[in-house]
Amino acid sequence: MRYRPLMALTRFVRSRPDLLFALGLTVVGQVEIWTREIDGEHAAYAALALPITLALAWRVQAPLAVLAVIAGTFFPSALLFPLSGDAAFAVVAALLIVLYSVGAHTGGWQAVAGVLAMLAVVLGVVAADPEGADPGSYVFFLFVVGGPWLAGRAIRHRRLSERHLEARALAAEREREEKARAAVAEERVRIARELHDVVAHAISVIVVQARGGRRSLTTQPEEAREAFDSIEASGREALAEMRRLLGMLRQGDQELALVPQPSLRYLDALVAQVKEAGLPVELSVEGEPAALPPGVDLSAYRIVQEALTNALKHAGPATAQVVVRYGAEHLEVDVTDTGRRPTADDGAGHGLVGMRERVTLFGGELEAGHRREGGFAVRARLPLASGRS
Repeated sequence: MRYRPLMALTRFVRSRPDLLFALGLTVVGQVEIWTREIDGEHAAYAALALPITLALAWRVQAPLAVLAVIAGTFFPSALLFPLSGDAAFAVVAALLIVLYSVGAHTGGWQAVAGVLAMLAVVLGVVAADPEGADPGSYVFFLFVVGGPWLAGRAIRHRRLSERHLEARALAAEREREEKARAAVAEERVRIARELHDVVAHAISVIVVQARGGRRSLTTQPEEAREAFDSIEASGREALAEMRRLLGMLRQGDQELALVPQPSLRYLDALVAQVKEAGLPVELSVEGEPAALPPGVDLSAYRIVQEALTNALKHAGPATAQVVVRYGAEHLEVDVTDTGRRPTADDGAGHGLVGMRERVTLFGGELEAGHRREGGFAVRARLPLASGRS
């Protein structure tokens, strides 16, 4: 309890430093006036000095008003007690401080008007003193008035520059945060699309194999067992992939970048899985396989996966062919099947929308539709340069 007054005093000192400074300067000025020998009445000079020093408590909040008070009081005090002789240190210090404050805390015409008004007062005081009205005195007091004001203007300019830099830094930080949020949202959309691709493919394989296993359950138990084994493997793979993708949603950006992605390197395994599901697939690679940008590699794999999934679901008894062409500037992927689909089925479902989004992201081209000779074709052309930017 006994520390509360001290804490309150500490908070007051921190909140009103100018008031304490003005009170301290007032005490110093009054002591100086009453303890020194001056030509004139101590009481008159002390009364004139009092508003000059106390007004400094508001030098930041209202510098022009403080200047008016000090200038209005300084003129008669300087006439009674000349600057060259009896002027108290506190009075001169208050004059210099208010000039600095006008330069530091006002802008535009107010700063100019303030210094011109004070300059007129000081020069008027010099001119009223017949002994001190010489050219040297005018030059000296010109520097006395102009020096603190110029120092205040320099501090003001520096302070405004720092604020401008801080504002630019905050704007840049907000922009980085917005880009980071946009990147996270884009990544989540990509993960959701991949989750759809994985689940749709796995469920299509499971449905086809379950249908075949049910038909051969009594007549061909070995084939049924193989179908059920394939169903189990597909379900396990889909579950593992779902866990991986959902885990990516809970990881930070650095961990997210380290997670291995599907790639055309694993296309053989995808084709083998589709074959086990009942769709004969032929895979051919043209050109020299080369390292691909990660985004292009992932998108090409997902396009092939979605196209084969659609063939499993809609083509019926058919065969499929996958062709991957490596070029110097483009990667081409063709997936065709020989199935007979209903005329109304143009492949414009969610899967094809996802394919178009992936291709558009890299500035590529996608063609999908029925073939004249029968069946369905998906052709994607992905620029390699866009994937490296």
